[in-house]
Amino acid sequence: MAEPLVARAAEEAAAEALLGHHFRRIDLLREALTHRSAAPGVKGGGRGVRQTGAGSNERLEFVGDRVLGLLVAEWLAERFAREQEGELGRRLAHLVSQPVLAEIAERIGMADVLAVAPGESKVGVRRRATVLADAVEAVIGALYMDGGIEVARGFVRRAWDDAMTGQAAPPKDAKTALQEWAQGRGHDLPHYIVTARDGPPHAPVFVIAVTVDGRTGSGTAGTKRAAETLAATDLLARLK
Repeated sequence: MAEPLVARAAEEAAAEALLGHHFRRIDLLREALTHRSAAPGVKGGGRGVRQTGAGSNERLEFVGDRVLGLLVAEWLAERFAREQEGELGRRLAHLVSQPVLAEIAERIGMADVLAVAPGESKVGVRRRATVLADAVEAVIGALYMDGGIEVARGFVRRAWDDAMTGQAAPPKDAKTALQEWAQGRGHDLPHYIVTARDGPPHAPVFVIAVTVDGRTGSGTAGTKRAAETLAATDLLARLK
């Protein structure tokens, strides 16, 4: 049986503490912390069980993704007043990328307060980069819907401070950076391959692997280009 949707009071208090906000609508927090495997009506989260995502944090993730993009773009425009769109765009893409989101979620303790099905918990779903990245976007959506843009801005600026201040020069596109890494060491160019494709025709999900010098990174996204970028980002992080 999946974990109950309503998190224990202690978990809710812990979540509010790590987010720095007391929710007026506690249902938003509960929803943001609910992985689809623990959503109402989902039993076990295994194969053969239809999971629609209803009641999970996916809707809030959708909102949080847009809010995060706006707030980071705003912050970048303030901090790097002399940079143009291309440079700001590369910084933005890095700061809202899955690896950065997952790292931030791990650091602030998101994995400890997520509600997932017992079976999924046993195989380490809470620590997966995709799950952590989705969860941190979901809580941003919940913060925005409960407290408004100022509350969401406060959380983003606290949680992303190290990532923001750690950027000296605009980061290169991950695929370009990986290619330069390979060429600079005399390796063959990165090789990208689609390892899986899921979802309906109107909303496909691609899983792409990239290999350089026998080492592999992977990325999952709704387009091949985005998945390749995530795969390159993943491999660069491993190489460094």
